[in-house]
Amino acid sequence: MSADPSAPKPLAANENIKAASHGLRGHIAADMADASTGAISEDSNQLGKFHGLYLQDDRDLRNALKKAGKEKAFAFMLRVRLPGGRATPQQWLVLDKLADDMASPSLKITTRQTFQFHGIIKGNVKPVIQGMHRVLLDSIAACGDVNRNVLAPPNPERSALLQEIYQHARDWSEYALPKTRAYHEIWLDEEMVAGGEVEPMYGETYLPRKFKVAFALPPSNDVDVFAQDLGFIAVEENGRLAGYNVTVGGGQGMSHGNAETFARLADVLGFIPPDKVNTVGEAVLTTQRDFGDRTNRRHARLKYTIQDRGLEWFRGEVERRSGVALAPARPFGFTTIADPLGWHQCEDGTWFYGLHILSGRVRDVPGRALKTAMREIASIHTGDFRLTPSQNLTISGVTVEQKPVIESILERHGLLGENDRSGLRLNALSCVALPTCGLALAESERVLPDIVTKFETVLDEAGLHDDAISLRVTGCPNGCARPYLAEIGLVGRAPNKYALFLGAKYNGTRLNRLMAPSVSIDDALGLLTPIIRRYAVEREDGEGFGDYCDRTVLPADATLHSVGTPPGSTVHAPDVATVQTATSA
Repeated sequence: MSADPSAPKPLAANENIKAASHGLRGHIAADMADASTGAISEDSNQLGKFHGLYLQDDRDLRNALKKAGKEKAFAFMLRVRLPGGRATPQQWLVLDKLADDMASPSLKITTRQTFQFHGIIKGNVKPVIQGMHRVLLDSIAACGDVNRNVLAPPNPERSALLQEIYQHARDWSEYALPKTRAYHEIWLDEEMVAGGEVEPMYGETYLPRKFKVAFALPPSNDVDVFAQDLGFIAVEENGRLAGYNVTVGGGQGMSHGNAETFARLADVLGFIPPDKVNTVGEAVLTTQRDFGDRTNRRHARLKYTIQDRGLEWFRGEVERRSGVALAPARPFGFTTIADPLGWHQCEDGTWFYGLHILSGRVRDVPGRALKTAMREIASIHTGDFRLTPSQNLTISGVTVEQKPVIESILERHGLLGENDRSGLRLNALSCVALPTCGLALAESERVLPDIVTKFETVLDEAGLHDDAISLRVTGCPNGCARPYLAEIGLVGRAPNKYALFLGAKYNGTRLNRLMAPSVSIDDALGLLTPIIRRYAVEREDGEGFGDYCDRTVLPADATLHSVGTPPGSTVHAPDVATVQTATSA
């Protein structure tokens, strides 16, 4: 007898794990105390993500350990919650020492504007978290089915407007934290509560999937706001913050060969005044909580809820829950995604130095002692540090007196030339992938330098060394480095094989499209070399590489969409004016 199609679908396994977890406690404490293994149970691994923790193993060692009859080389990745990417010098020094003493010695700057530790063995997890706590840092909700680390434009010292936006991002991050005390009990030895804390915003099963939020200030889309579940695009009028255009339904993850999964750019929902950020944010979050798919985790992000039910339905639900009538979106336009590099002066007279860091890996290598330099700077710096969503770093709040001192440290450790790179290298992102990520199908961070070098040779020959072209590489289709917003996107499909995507708009307002489903890096270079050469001589004034590919190379039947255009529609590259008109209607 066939199953009744009208019968309720069974919940995804994670839903039952969350429901039985007693506020995200589960058996994490007992599993972490078990010295007989370097691992924890799968249930604890799923719950640990809400604490910023992922169980991983060194995949380079798997075969040798298996042949020797030994356990995998288990270790943990720990992600810091750092809204807006701000870290004080004291915090930097503590994170640096924790990495040296109890993790892989490098620090990783992620595309979500925060730090990751890798290689933390089981017995060191709690000391690392307690060390972070002593300088007012935590990893609460850095992962899991909750609001993740909140992005905001780096360097708010540049203006009072940016500082106000940064504060809204911090306020939302705090407002959207889970209320359970599980983190404090398990890692910080807080006495266990009697139980039964209420999660007014999340409920006992939290969200169906992760939830990502970003704040942006045009003309810079440095946070990739349209890739987020929820976005706030600041609207400036006469130098003041008039409010935000709210965006909903962005997301990068997909699965190869599964047309029911796709990357999607967010839709513009409407305009709100600045004091309604948390109110409207909560309404968006709880709507997804109540209507998101809890039976199929591949279909559980907010983008699918909106795609299935429609934007008008979603707007009505948000207005009903928030009590806020969203006004029509106001005009806006983005022109760039690039971080400001080098020295820049702020309104308050201080300076900041933007430093390019390929793949965000903070470590020392011969001739380039980045980790040592940053430790020396943190020891004397009176400002702070800002991490960017492009995996770069800014030394912020530098006084006139400290500027030559910091510049001398950078020069002594071989870092002043870091920003003198090709336009492609300065716009390249990657995820970690192998050997630690369990989802990776191909290499990413470890091969990015070679990939960039190969492409630079072709670009230099075409006279395009300085042209800003975005290249993003990931080891799997989940999209942690936002590859579907790259003019050239390489998405791991199998060992040494990648899906090649082309044609995104440089400013982050159009997704790219699939050009080749499975190619090696050399194959991709062979396909793109004639296109690059043609671009150099055929491009129109101001035409970016992604725009040229979209106009001349890719087929007209698009499968991915621009802002305001549903998947499956034929699209073409909108210029900024088009985006302004389409999204303010």
